[in-house]
Amino acid sequence: MSSWSVLISYLKLTMAHYEREAFRVLFLDKRNQLITDEIMNHGTVDHAPVYPREVIRRALELSASALILVHNHPSGDQTPSAADVEMTRKVVDAARTLGIAVHDHMIVGRTDVASFKALGLL
Repeated sequence: MSSWSVLISYLKLTMAHYEREAFRVLFLDKRNQLITDEIMNHGTVDHAPVYPREVIRRALELSASALILVHNHPSGDQTPSAADVEMTRKVVDAARTLGIAVHDHMIVGRTDVASFKALGLL
C-alpha cells in the first residue's frame, strides 16, 4: 500500500460488493509496511462480530506495531454507527495498553470509504 489512494482503491475493490459484513485488519510493522491483511470475522447483512481480544492476540502473534481496522456496510452507506464507534474505542484502548497504534478504522460502502480519522472519531 504505497499511498492513501491505493489503500482506498484496494478496500473498495475487495469489500464494496460483499453481501454480508466482514471485519478485517491490516497488520503493520513499525515502518507501517503491511505484514498481512486478514479477515477476522464474517457477519450478517448488518453486523459482524468483533472481539478486541482476538484482534490484539493476532497483532501480538504477528509482532505488529500498528493496525488499520476495516469493515463494510452491505447497505452501501458507509456512515459509522454508534456500535462501530464503541467497538473501535474498545480495540484502540486494548491496543494502546500494549503499545500498538490503531491508525484508522475504515468503513467501505458501495461507492465510498469513510475514515474514522478523517471524521475526527479517532
